[in-house]
Amino acid sequence: MSTIEGSSGGSKIVDHAQLLRERSALRTQGRRLVHCHGCFDIVHPGHIRHLRHAKAQGDALLVTITGDAAIAKGLGRPLIPEELRAENLAALDFVDLVYIEARPTAADLLDEVAPEVYVKGKEYETNHDPRFADEKRAVERRGGRVVFSSGDVVFSSTALIHAMEAQTDPFHSRLSELLDRPELSSDELFGLIGRVRGKRVVVVGEVILDTYVLCDRPDVAGESPVMTLRPLERRHYDGGAAVIARHLAAMGARPTLVTALPDTEVAEQMRARLASEGVEVRAVGSPVAVPEKQRFMVGAQKVMKVDLVQPVAMSEAQSAELLALAVDAAGECGDAGVIADFGLGLLGGSAVERLSGSLRPLVRTLSGDVSGRRNALRHMRRMDLLAPSESELRTSAGRFDDGLPAVAWETMSHTETGAMIVSMGPEGLIAFERLPGDPAPGEVWARRLRGEHVPALVGHAADPMGCGDAMLSVATLALTGGGSMLQAGFLGAIAAAVEAQRVGNVPVSASDLRRSIARLRAAHLTYAGTEVLAASRPVPEPAPTSAA
Repeated sequence: MSTIEGSSGGSKIVDHAQLLRERSALRTQGRRLVHCHGCFDIVHPGHIRHLRHAKAQGDALLVTITGDAAIAKGLGRPLIPEELRAENLAALDFVDLVYIEARPTAADLLDEVAPEVYVKGKEYETNHDPRFADEKRAVERRGGRVVFSSGDVVFSSTALIHAMEAQTDPFHSRLSELLDRPELSSDELFGLIGRVRGKRVVVVGEVILDTYVLCDRPDVAGESPVMTLRPLERRHYDGGAAVIARHLAAMGARPTLVTALPDTEVAEQMRARLASEGVEVRAVGSPVAVPEKQRFMVGAQKVMKVDLVQPVAMSEAQSAELLALAVDAAGECGDAGVIADFGLGLLGGSAVERLSGSLRPLVRTLSGDVSGRRNALRHMRRMDLLAPSESELRTSAGRFDDGLPAVAWETMSHTETGAMIVSMGPEGLIAFERLPGDPAPGEVWARRLRGEHVPALVGHAADPMGCGDAMLSVATLALTGGGSMLQAGFLGAIAAAVEAQRVGNVPVSASDLRRSIARLRAAHLTYAGTEVLAASRPVPEPAPTSAA
């Protein structure tokens, strides 16, 4: 049986003769070989993304590692012996073959194996290392091509090892680096939070009633083996575009919500609740009930979700009325606009294009977000900020294997958007910003895009629902208040962390942000050690001494 078809990790590790036999078999079968080479001292999340991307480029993935004797990365490297490094890679189900290369570079091996595709990290795209140049020539000489994978969240085995030696972790190191930046000082962030008070913002999008059904512990029904839930309590939260407006109001802004509402008691109660929180509501009539999403909870665990959603079918007249309400509100607000497409029928591609085009000249900051697979992200034109999740971005672009910066750049270019915050769940977020000017002919796109990674600021999310809405709201206000893209992303990450620690859609306030910033600062100083604390205290004057 071919080692490529084997299931055990050990069978994937081959010697030189076996490797050449497997390569010959792949050619006979007409299957494409993808080759990755490196040290792989610690297999970290960046490696996993890199190798998954590589596997998608062909039919079989060969990963070769530099042998212990050929690694020159300093005393004590490699940290993991070559045999164990090979076993770690072979344990990955998407890796087909693993080989230990005793020579210092992969150039000779590439000439022998002649892969159809050789994959290197994005950082090599502008790398002038002669060793990589030799490898590239070897690949292309045999008819293969070199592909550069993602530059998503950059991890380095060397940096990880240094961090472990210093008893830190890479995420905390990154957070410490961010907190040391002058623009993220407490004074700067507190000042920015204060400047957003009173800003007028128009929010356009669907409202949703989020219902949490708290249940007793589940049981098994007597008549058949199905789970039985006994509801104890129901909690209702105004979600969708409504919670974006609520976040804005809690931050001290003055939001106007433009949406569609039916003539029902549920809708009137929602209007009253929003008005009590400082949200003005302007709505067109809706022929369907307020969309409701029910989540059944047992303790802190969600066990089931039921969507009581009937898509809104807007007539041309209703769409025109909605646009007119949004334009009137934006003309009165002037500071910022938010377009939120939750995929429930109120907004579609053409409606979003008309909205973004009409609101663009009326507001200082225009931002947008989407939810779900059927979204209008690529119809949001000339925005200052887009804030999708990674899955929403990739789905809208139809690019699932490319590096995240490349997908972000393409979407930003297509929509003529200046900045984008892409949330990645437990990996945090990346705030992308286009640099001024257009790329020169032949210029590498990566040189025109700046990305700042902000790690997730909460270890365990009690309820991840609504984190994106909180992040979008706060980031929009930060940009409206004159903040930088890094400040907007950092404050947005803090807002998402606050929201993640709460069950249900609870607005994040300015006080919540200030308290979180203070806690981050205190934790940072404590972690940095008493030397930092001592350095922050004034040095007392020496006591005067009497003359003898």
